[in-house]
Formats: sequence, structure tokens, C-alpha cells
Amino acid sequence: MAVAIAGLGWAVAFVVLGLSYRLQLYGDGSMFSYAVAVQDVWAFHWHNIADRLTVFLLSLCPAEFFVAVSGSPAGGIIVYGLLFYLAPLAGLVGTWAADRSPGHTIFFYACASTALLCPLVFGFPTEMWTAHALFWPALAVAHYARRRLGGGLLSFALMLGLVLTHEAAIVLALLIVATLALRGLSDASFIRGAIALSAALMIWQAVRVLCRPDSYFADVWMRAALHFFDPDVFEVNIVLLLAAGLAGYGAAFLALVRWTGASAHLCAAAVAAMALAVYWLGYDHSIHASNRYYLRTLLAILTPVFGAAAALHALQREKAFATNSFFGKSVAALTRDCAARLVVGAFFLVTLVHAVETAKFLAGWAKYQAAVASLAAGGASDPALGDPRFVSSARIGPDLNRLAWFSTTPYLSAILTDFKPTRLVIDPKGNYFWLSCAIATANAEALRAVPRQARELVRIYSCLHRH
Repeated sequence: MAVAIAGLGWAVAFVVLGLSYRLQLYGDGSMFSYAVAVQDVWAFHWHNIADRLTVFLLSLCPAEFFVAVSGSPAGGIIVYGLLFYLAPLAGLVGTWAADRSPGHTIFFYACASTALLCPLVFGFPTEMWTAHALFWPALAVAHYARRRLGGGLLSFALMLGLVLTHEAAIVLALLIVATLALRGLSDASFIRGAIALSAALMIWQAVRVLCRPDSYFADVWMRAALHFFDPDVFEVNIVLLLAAGLAGYGAAFLALVRWTGASAHLCAAAVAAMALAVYWLGYDHSIHASNRYYLRTLLAILTPVFGAAAALHALQREKAFATNSFFGKSVAALTRDCAARLVVGAFFLVTLVHAVETAKFLAGWAKYQAAVASLAAGGASDPALGDPRFVSSARIGPDLNRLAWFSTTPYLSAILTDFKPTRLVIDPKGNYFWLSCAIATANAEALRAVPRQARELVRIYSCLHRH
């Protein structure tokens, strides 16, 4: 029950904190939010990543439609943030509804995965956020939907939606079918899942062929893809902190178990928590900000691990495995009282780290927004950037600039001034430019709810760097 509360609690917190701190503006989110406000999401960027169509259809497209109907750019940005951050909660609700495993096993693993993995990327608008949310109901439906036409269509729809969130989501889809194979290759569930995956992959490939990225983005996409599994991704403070905290917890557990017995996990967790508190209060100067983007790789690696464990545990509880089989023995070992208590302590410790690191990130992000807004509304100018109406983000102190995402700062500055910036805030070290001159010019000349002033500044900025 504690796991379910933690998972649902985080899922609700994502929505509340995301909207309260306007996290839909963080990182690439500034660009996506600006595109929603000026009603050009597809032309600005999404045509380059059409194979992530699910995210566009579930969050960005409805938000852009809201702007068109209401005439409120700010309202559209809120709708975008709401729909994006609702994904984990919607995924858990859908998993609960579809999960007919004994004791809702898959749902509880979904809650654990949401609580332990999603805070690592919370705030950065990676499409893996939506992939994780869709994976769990897709897994539950694949195993437990009724063997009728409706069940097959639902399984296919979720499989297709999952595949069209992010390229790495294909691994999640393959994992679902692999767990179905444990029921037997002649089982109707496996056959249905294999057909659904095959059809989804054909559509995914067709989308990639029909909607190719422009040449500028294609090069960037290739570099990003090659570095997706770069080991450097894991050499970041929060990963090292979690590893050290869990290692310390494990050592304390082994040292205390002889004297404290059944409460060893609680005592060990308390010791590790105190050590972390000393670190945070006396030595910590880090902030988990830009690395939230890169840890999408960890989400792609660990979500299948949780999914495989969920399916194995559910099948074991269905008595699909013989007690003395490899799978039967493995699941039984992991669910023994001692192992379960050890996991509970580790769960508490990871949750503590996520809570503290999230609080630090939110506090820093609030201050950074205020600093950018002040520059954008002020009179300071750096004409060397290409226009007297541009100002350098280097004027913000290095401590706050840790929250910057160099390529989207101009769009953030436009949004934070209610689309009436005196200056466009530019990162002088920026080397990636989202919009071509032609696209930015077409948007500046179009009739939009956003004032022409902001769109004209974005046009000038774009035309200075991309033709």
C-alpha cells in the first residue's frame, strides 16, 4: 500500500508542482510552449520528430487548439503543461483499470516505477515521460484484456501510441511481447501482442519515411542518438548520490541485522538518511537541472527492468511457473520477508533523495525565471549579439545560470514578459537554433494571438543564425 501511495502521490505532485512552478517552460519546454502560444508547433519543430506523434497529439496539439479557440497564449501554455504532467497519473489510473493480475501486481510495480524513476527527469519535457506513462497500461492490457475484438484493438492502440512516443520506447514494446511469450508462443495473448507490435512498427516506419526531418535537425538528431547511451550520462551528481546512499544503506543493513533483526531495514535507512542530511547541509552545492534531460536514458533502461519484474511476479502469482522452475525460484527469493524489508528501506531512501533534489531544483528554477524576466523587461542591452534589443544571459550570475538551457532562453524571455519583452535574452554561447529564417518570418507575418513585437524579435534572432 505504501508503494501505491508513493506512486500516486508523486503523480499528483508532478501536476501540482509542474503547474505551480511553470515547469513546462524548463529546458526545451520554453520552445515548445512558445510554439503552442504562436500556434506553430508542427512547423517549428514537430515535423522533425514526427515519429513521436503521440506526445504531439496528447499535449501540444490540444494546447495549440485551445489558443486558437480562446485567443489566450498563456492559457494554451497552461493546457500544455497540464496535459504533459498529467501523463503519469493517467497512466496509473489506466493501469489500475486494466490490471486483472492477482492483487493488482502490475499496478503496484507501475507505482514503484513512477516514484523511483520519474523524478529523475521531472521538469524536462522528454518524450520518454509519456512513454513511461503509456508503457504500464499497455503492459496490463496486453496480458489481461479480454480476448475479443475490443481487447485486441485496445492493445494495438496502446502499442502504437507507445511506439510513437520515442525511439527508445520500441524497447518497451518489445519487452511487453517478450513477457507475453512466457505464457507460451501459442497463447492467444502472445499472438495478439506480436501482431499488434508488428502493425505498430510498420506504421512507425511509414511515418519516418513520409515525414523526414530537415537537414539542419537531421544532423543534430544523429549526434543525439549516438550519445543516448553514452556512459557519461550516468556520471552525474544525483546518480552518484543515489549509488552512495544505497551502498551505505546496504552496508548498514548488514552491520545491524544481527542486533536489530526485523527492524534492520528501518535502522539502516535512518543511518543512511542522517549521512545524507549531513552531506546536504554541509557539503552539497549541486543542483539536478540540465541532467534531467540526459537521464531519460536511465528511464529507458530501468523501465523495462520494472516491467519484466512486474510481469514475472504476476505470472508467478497466477502459478504460471512451476515452484521449482528458474522463474519461480527467482520471484520467490525476491519476495521473501527479508528481501522485501530490504527493498522497503531502499525505496524510502531513494524517495528522500528525490524529494530533496526536487525541492532544490524548484527553488532554483523560480529564482532563474525571475532573473530572466528582469533582464527581458529591463533596459540593459548587448548590441554585439546582433541587435540593440538583445541582452546577454551572461548578466545572470553563474549560480542561477545552472538552470539555463542555452538554445531556448530567447523563447523563455518572451513568455515571461507576457509576450511583450523589451529585450530578448540571448545565451552568447548558444550554438543550436531551432527556427530557420523562413519559418520564423512566416510566423511573424501571420495573424496570431501573440503580439507581433515578440514574434518579430524571434524572427530577427532566427534570421541572424539560420537562413
